[in-house]
Amino acid sequence: MSKKISILLAEDDDNLGQLLHSLLKSRGFDVELVRNGKIAFERFNTSTFDFCILDVMMPEMDGFTLAKEIREIDKKVPILFLTAKALKEDKLEGFSLGADDYMTKPFSMDELIARIEAILRRAGVFEEEEEAHFMIGKIKYDPVSRLLYTAEEPVKLTTKENQLLRLLCKNKNEVLDRQATLRAIWGDDNYFNGRSMDVYIAKLRKLLKADESVEILNVHGKGFQMLIK
Repeated sequence: MSKKISILLAEDDDNLGQLLHSLLKSRGFDVELVRNGKIAFERFNTSTFDFCILDVMMPEMDGFTLAKEIREIDKKVPILFLTAKALKEDKLEGFSLGADDYMTKPFSMDELIARIEAILRRAGVFEEEEEAHFMIGKIKYDPVSRLLYTAEEPVKLTTKENQLLRLLCKNKNEVLDRQATLRAIWGDDNYFNGRSMDVYIAKLRKLLKADESVEILNVHGKGFQMLIK
């Protein structure tokens, strides 16, 4: 691999978690191991991951709920479920939540690696992550340095502006769920945080007016949508 692929591994079984962590590290992946769904969701929103491996049965937040939360703010990151359940209904639920694959315990470690690599190839992660910036119409956006290059001088975004714009870019032309975005960035979807987010959205609209082909819409009862014509 030309770059290290980062994996979020959520597994509450200590022995299996450590075994998977060591295996994936030995195969060249950058891995973060967490032991419950709640911490996994917090880490997903404060770091960037190329792939998620989620145990279905976890304390605090189960794997299916975690996947649903992740999918509301990131439609594309690959998700692979690990489970002790072999029921057809559970597999169907996993795929309905946007899973890319589903493995029943116990499983072959070699097969796990093969499936991860196959999913990454299908998702185009190897090529896609080469770019360190987004193009929003004609406007260049660098989320790492928090810089937005408009027609005038570069604008330095605040942390919250940067987190919001990054989510909008990762979900461009799709509806970004309002409540999930609040939970991801503010940690709580209460009224006051909602008002604060509306202010930041207004600021981003003002900055992106430099390109008339870009528009951030309010989708009533759902959230926001960044359209690029």
